[in-house]
Amino acid sequence: MKFQQRLAYYLLGLMIGAFAVYFFMHQKDTTFCYLPNCRVLKDIRNKPLTFSDETEKMLNEKTITLDEVKNCLTHGDIDFSRSNKVVEGGKLYVIEGKDKDMKDITIEMVNYDNRVLFKSFTNK
Repeated sequence: MKFQQRLAYYLLGLMIGAFAVYFFMHQKDTTFCYLPNCRVLKDIRNKPLTFSDETEKMLNEKTITLDEVKNCLTHGDIDFSRSNKVVEGGKLYVIEGKDKDMKDITIEMVNYDNRVLFKSFTNK
């Protein structure tokens, strides 16, 4: 068998295999989440969210909306140089993201074993 035929069979098999893997992974709704930023945000999103008095007041005054917080927890970036500090029995995470007007915002979350505390919010 010539090299061109072997290459064609190889590429055909590779395409069929890649399509099968994509199809099965898409059906299971799996995501690639092995990087530190993604893993921490996914862990925070999967726990119940509680609010401090300060952030509840901001939510009631519409300074920030819950949708903006959820957007930060989905698309935000964690500042690890200011994060991962033990605070009140949990770990503090500083998450930088965008609000609905595409302005920079920073939120602080304390990640406990069974819940997440929305500690503070600042505009930049």
